[in-house]
Amino acid sequence: MNDPVTPAHTLRAALDDVLAGLPPTQAAGAVERLIANYRGETPTHAPILRDRADVAAYAAYRMPATFEAVHAALAAFAAAAPDWTPGSHVDVGGGTGAATWAVTATWPGERAVTVLDWAEPALALGREIAAANPALRGARWQRARIGADLTLDATDLVTVSYVLNELAEPDRAALVDAAAAAAQAVVIVEAGTPAGYARVIEARDRLIRAGLHIVAPCPHSAGCPIEPGRDWCHFSARVSRSSLHRRIKGGTLPYEDEKFSYVAATRLPAAPAPARVVRRPQIRKGQVLLDLCEADERLTRTTVTKRHGELYKAARDAEWGDRWPPGDVSE
Repeated sequence: MNDPVTPAHTLRAALDDVLAGLPPTQAAGAVERLIANYRGETPTHAPILRDRADVAAYAAYRMPATFEAVHAALAAFAAAAPDWTPGSHVDVGGGTGAATWAVTATWPGERAVTVLDWAEPALALGREIAAANPALRGARWQRARIGADLTLDATDLVTVSYVLNELAEPDRAALVDAAAAAAQAVVIVEAGTPAGYARVIEARDRLIRAGLHIVAPCPHSAGCPIEPGRDWCHFSARVSRSSLHRRIKGGTLPYEDEKFSYVAATRLPAAPAPARVVRRPQIRKGQVLLDLCEADERLTRTTVTKRHGELYKAARDAEWGDRWPPGDVSE
């Protein structure tokens, strides 16, 4: 029996087609230069992705990881609001549209989609790749400066992925406020680093002040219990490595783990998880150790043993980032 064709598979195939037109050395060189640039300060009026070669190389390298991270965040949101499907979506700073693919993987079907970005070459390639996804063939790809002057029309869902790191603090604040004012739901994803987490917490606070409530990953809308400077909240998504990844990073593993931080907030009725697994579960003989963020605003470590029956089986299957306990298992 053949495996079903998923948006992730279709995206990979479309990216392979795009990359086929670039010499391998040019693609690898472009990615290495672009990664170095992204680690620096990037003014929004000077797009890093200058031409099709830049965009094709970077899309092939980064889109799968961005897709998996955003998909994981959206899946956590969808689990908290299982009866809701967005009828419209605006992807702010979406570039080649990885988040739009993640939305179609979470909620199949067509909807009104708008991708906003300052880099015209990225938008052009995103439009080309989207032709492979029937749910995105009607998407609008619109050039817009992402910052304090951005205005957003009313929409069901706004995604902002790996964008806040490129903005100065006033522009970050204005963007989050604009998203909160326009959307029924806002999902923000950043790199899973201390700095990325700090930007997510900053955005989280603004979303709460705007009247939204947090549905993931946090099981509450109160203050984050993590002590600033001592730790940070982040998660991991597994990404299949392409030949381009292996050429640039070396190594032989067929996958890598994308670390990310995120927040999902909404005005909709939604039920956050009772608790969230915030570290990789530690499986030992006859027991599983789970680090949890709890609904009562605290971090705890719980030990699940064989005497817990079905809960123990669920703990052995639990993954970093999962809700706890699972919806179909009671404590």
